[in-house]
Amino acid sequence: MIEQELILLGLLRQSPKHGYEIKTNVRRILSLFAGVELKSIYYPLKVLEKKGLLTRRPAKLGRRPERFVYSLTPRGKTRFEELLNKSLLVIKRPQFSLDLSLYFLHYLKPASARRRLRGRLSMLGKLSKGMERMARTKELQKTPALSRILEHNLRLLKAEESFLESLLNSPWE
Repeated sequence: MIEQELILLGLLRQSPKHGYEIKTNVRRILSLFAGVELKSIYYPLKVLEKKGLLTRRPAKLGRRPERFVYSLTPRGKTRFEELLNKSLLVIKRPQFSLDLSLYFLHYLKPASARRRLRGRLSMLGKLSKGMERMARTKELQKTPALSRILEHNLRLLKAEESFLESLLNSPWE
């Protein structure tokens, strides 16, 4: 819940938002750039409201149905800052799908394993090129936070590409 709380409070720290807008930001921005997904946001928003971290007020725009707009309270801003500071010092080991496959790789015939690893390397190369193109877009260059996340992800991809190239060029038992 801490990561989810950080995301919701952080998005509301930017500005008050209604639930659908929060959900859209998570799906469109954070899931794309930070690999974050939230299955439900309304229940966590209700919990944060009960804790006094945010307020909810009804809002109506034009002919659209009434919806609730969420805003941070001063207590919510303080909690957000606590979570952000704490999150910067938490170190979790990244989990890569490749690690589990490497453990059992010896069960594949060497030719098949090499073919699969070359296929993965090819997919990573395409992904890297796509991310590099994205990094050059004006919209992304205007958003330092997303640029930093993209650079971090690109470096991780490059590290895995380098590892795979080294593995493919090493002698196999």
